[in-house]
Amino acid sequence: MYRCTTRDIEVEVEPFYLPDRSDPDEGRYVWGYRVTIVNNSTMRIQLMERYWRITDGNGREEEVRGEGVVGEQPVLEPGDSFQYTSGCPLRTSSGIMVGTYTMRADDGELFEVAIPAFSLDLPNAARSLN
Repeated sequence: MYRCTTRDIEVEVEPFYLPDRSDPDEGRYVWGYRVTIVNNSTMRIQLMERYWRITDGNGREEEVRGEGVVGEQPVLEPGDSFQYTSGCPLRTSSGIMVGTYTMRADDGELFEVAIPAFSLDLPNAARSLN
């Protein structure tokens, strides 16, 4: 699990490899990730946009931006949580994802909430430190 908190909004990510959707012989590796967003603040918030920076094992970067997540722009009251699952294909057997959510507070203020950087690694793969 990877976790970080911005302005009392906690984001937790749990990545997992999807071997049934992957084809290593064709250079296709697919991961899923489960995100839980918890509003520990005293304000009502709405998730408006997402931004991801995805880096594969060769250092190639891709940026993804869009409205909401999985077709939703959830509203979270104080104490509420929202969970969703999505996925990411790569051409390499490892990678890293990091990003932000743009939230809107009840007073109309827009602010960024960090999504922790998380590693996409094959299960039981040898790890090397650089």
